[in-house]
Amino acid sequence: MKKALIVGIDHYDLGQSLTGCVNDAVEIALLLATNEDGSPNFSVRTVTSDKIRVTSSALQGEIEDLFSGNADTVLFYFAGHGILNQTTDAGFIVSQDGKKGAWGFPLNSLLQLANKEGSRIRSTVIILDSCNSGYMGEVSGLGNNGQVSVVGNGVTILTACHREEVADERNGHGLFTSILIDGLRGSSSDICGNITPASIYSHVDQILGPWEQRPIYKANVETFIVLRRVSPKIPLEFLRHLPNVFPDPAYIYQLNPSFEPERGEEADRLQHVPIIEKNVQLYRKLQACNRHGLVVPVNQPHMWHAAVFSTGCKLTALGVHYRKLAEMRRI
Repeated sequence: MKKALIVGIDHYDLGQSLTGCVNDAVEIALLLATNEDGSPNFSVRTVTSDKIRVTSSALQGEIEDLFSGNADTVLFYFAGHGILNQTTDAGFIVSQDGKKGAWGFPLNSLLQLANKEGSRIRSTVIILDSCNSGYMGEVSGLGNNGQVSVVGNGVTILTACHREEVADERNGHGLFTSILIDGLRGSSSDICGNITPASIYSHVDQILGPWEQRPIYKANVETFIVLRRVSPKIPLEFLRHLPNVFPDPAYIYQLNPSFEPERGEEADRLQHVPIIEKNVQLYRKLQACNRHGLVVPVNQPHMWHAAVFSTGCKLTALGVHYRKLAEMRRI
C-alpha cells in the first residue's frame, strides 16, 4: 500500500506563470509508478494545470484524499509557486487561483495532516519544489520567528530551498527536481539499488553548491523507506556470498595472475601461468566491489597489481558492513 499524489502547476490566474512544473510532475509520476525493472511501486495520482484547474478547493480535496485511509507509505510532491507571508509567518503552496488572503493550501495544515494520520500511515514523505518551501515543518508562533520544526513520527520532508529562498527553474525543469529525477533514475541508489529520501537529499546537497539554493531535509523516522529500486551496483547474489569469500571481516583474499587475463607489461613474465576462467569471473566481481568501495587491494595501488603480483584484497568498512548484512540474511 504505497500511494503518491503528484501536483504540478505552471499556469496561474494572477500571471507569473512557470514553465517546468508540469514537466516535473509528469516525470516524477512516471518514475515513482514503477521500479527500474518494471515492477509496481507507488499507486500514483497526477494533477497538473495543463489538464485541470488546480484551484484551492481542488488542491485541498486531493490532499485530504491522499491522507485518507490506511497506507504503508504516502508521498506528496508539489511543483509550483510557494509563498511565505512575512507578517503572519505562514507558508503556502499556491493554487492556480491563489490570491492575496487565499493563496492556496497552508503548509502548517499539510504538516498537521501528516502528523495526525501517523497512526494509520506508517511513513509520509513530502517533497516540495517551490519558493520558501523550507518553511515546511515549522510551527508559527513558537521560538525565534516561528522557526521550530515539529515533525511527527514517520514523517520526512524534503524541500527545494530554505524558507527565505527562491526555487529556480532551468531548461524546462525545476533545478531541484532535475537533480531529484537524476537521483530517482539511480544516481542516488545504495549498493543494493535502494533509493531513500536521505540518499536523494545527499545527492541534491552535493550538486547544489553553497552559492545556490539550499535544499532542506527534515525527518523523524526509525528506518529509511525506499522510494524506488534500481539495479544493484553489485549483484545481490554476490553480496550474499561475501561471507564465503571473506570468512572473517579481516580476511585477505589471495589473488594471483590466474585471475587476470589482461597482463600488460607483465605478460612475458607470466606466460607460464594459466588463466583460470572461474578465477576471472570471481575477480571481475571483486573489481566491481572495489569500484564501489567494498574492497581494496592489499599493498598495491590497484586490483590489477594485486592480481599480477599475487597479493590480495580485503574488505573496507563498507564491505564489512555488507558482509555482516549477508551473514544476518538481510540482503
